[in-house]
Amino acid sequence: MEIIKMDQIAGKTNKRGITARQLLKHDNVQVMNLVLKPGDVVPSHSVPVDVFFYVVEGQGTISIGDESAVVEERDIVFCPPETEMSLEADQQEEFVVLNVKTPSL
Repeated sequence: MEIIKMDQIAGKTNKRGITARQLLKHDNVQVMNLVLKPGDVVPSHSVPVDVFFYVVEGQGTISIGDESAVVEERDIVFCPPETEMSLEADQQEEFVVLNVKTPSL
């Protein structure tokens, strides 16, 4: 059994300026822990695989295609392949999200 302790994995600033921790990556799945500080934005982009977001902490806005919603802890949001998505920490608090891609990129 492998136990992953998110807070013990060093975060790195990704190309979008967001702190990201790679929790798991193999051929079938990639799991990243994204930590957005108030005002941070992951700009609109798409990927060729299924993605879902699990909100670990805080609130923020997730946009999928033409729809946007403020989401909170324990919400899950699905994004199909090749669909524009974005995240925004626009609720004056840290917005911590797991980003799960299947299969891995």
